[in-house]
Amino acid sequence: MTMSWRPQYRSSKFRNVYGKVANREHCFDGIPITKNVHDNHFCAVNARFLAIVTESAGGGSFLVIPLEQTGRIEPNYPKVCGHQGNVLDIKWNPFIDNIIASCSEDTSVRIWEIPEGGLKRNMTEALLELHGHSRRVGLVEWHPTTNNILFSAGYDYKVLIWNLDVGEPVKMIDCHTDVILCMSFNTDGSLLTTTCKDKKLRVIEPRSGRVLQEANCKNHRVNRVVFLGNMKRLLTTGVSRWNTRQIALWDQEDLSMPMIEEEIDGLSGLLFPFYDADTHMLYLAGKGDGNIRYYEISTEKPYLSYLMEFRSPAPQKGLGVMPKHGLDVSACEVFRFYKLVTLKGLIEPISMIVPRRSDSYQEDIYPMTPGTEPALTPDEWLGGINRDPVLMSLKEGYKKSSKMVFKAPIKEKKSVVVNGIDLLENVPPRTENELLRMFFRQQDEIRRLKEELAQKDIRIRQLQLELKNLRNSPKNC
Repeated sequence: MTMSWRPQYRSSKFRNVYGKVANREHCFDGIPITKNVHDNHFCAVNARFLAIVTESAGGGSFLVIPLEQTGRIEPNYPKVCGHQGNVLDIKWNPFIDNIIASCSEDTSVRIWEIPEGGLKRNMTEALLELHGHSRRVGLVEWHPTTNNILFSAGYDYKVLIWNLDVGEPVKMIDCHTDVILCMSFNTDGSLLTTTCKDKKLRVIEPRSGRVLQEANCKNHRVNRVVFLGNMKRLLTTGVSRWNTRQIALWDQEDLSMPMIEEEIDGLSGLLFPFYDADTHMLYLAGKGDGNIRYYEISTEKPYLSYLMEFRSPAPQKGLGVMPKHGLDVSACEVFRFYKLVTLKGLIEPISMIVPRRSDSYQEDIYPMTPGTEPALTPDEWLGGINRDPVLMSLKEGYKKSSKMVFKAPIKEKKSVVVNGIDLLENVPPRTENELLRMFFRQQDEIRRLKEELAQKDIRIRQLQLELKNLRNSPKNC
């Protein structure tokens, strides 16, 4: 009997994919990347702009740089700086490329409109300020097929669903018992999966908040989760009982046991998973190391086939990912990371390339892909309709920008009631830090009101004097 020594996946067209780092002049340099230890990417990218959360004294801010503006960024480059606390997450609207959502330790979620050509001065006024969480907000995620539906996860253990057409939270998912670590949608956005500090992996029907499946991960402590497109599979990254980094593959309809678990290595940094449904490739990037491993996923055993590893000595703090329609198809680029190298203040693009000899468009590696048109309106989705993404070809006009514009609703200040609970009722602080933060916030508010009062007093005196002068002045005949 002859043993087959050849690994099966070698027939894959992606077996020779390699990572290519951009030349220094095509990197973004001199960026004061945030030193915050929160396990997020602190970076968001689309076909027009790169956004990076920065280190800032007092309040939170992020930079928005037009993609073509590579090289050194001036220290006084304008920032988006309206938050009163550290910015913890930023995400671009998938359908309107100059609209970005941010969330912060100040408990708010904000929606910003970036002007054509980028910022010319600091931006402090958001298009929308969304208040509904009672603690800091750690994650924001746009719905993948519906325009103007945004999800936010707070340290109050709640996920709020915002309808930005009205600027209000319309649903609350209240099944978590600890901090939510990660949110991921299936292709049509009819299912949401979350990982949580309570060691549970959940699959949730987002409109009803119903938990459809739940795994209690005792042996595989889950950190991150990603839906594997339409395969009805989930992939999680986490830590084993022996504190080694691990990945697990799950059937989304049965979370009683993982289908497979695989040890990765003994390093301690978080593993960020990225899945490309068009090529069925999974990328695993370690926080704090410089490596990106990649695999091919299939519905048949062995399910997960290791391809290769991109290695670099510079550790990554986080990674932004370019949407498909922003890739260079002429170079056979199938994925592009924007790597945050904190120590160097550097953002480094890394292109994943399929080596091909031909210069013509490679149809087989670029199937139709979710584009920049939404499939649903907020009312349709909230009314129970699911629809697959509107697909686009990358062959022609893949730089075509969306015609959509964002119209901010006119809002009056009022209580925010979701599921019969007023989210803005004063929640008593739980920790000394929260008490201090609340105290300082109230002190600022008192100071501001005092200044406002003093200015109004001066204005009243001025008007009184003007009135007196008018009365005393002889009438002009």
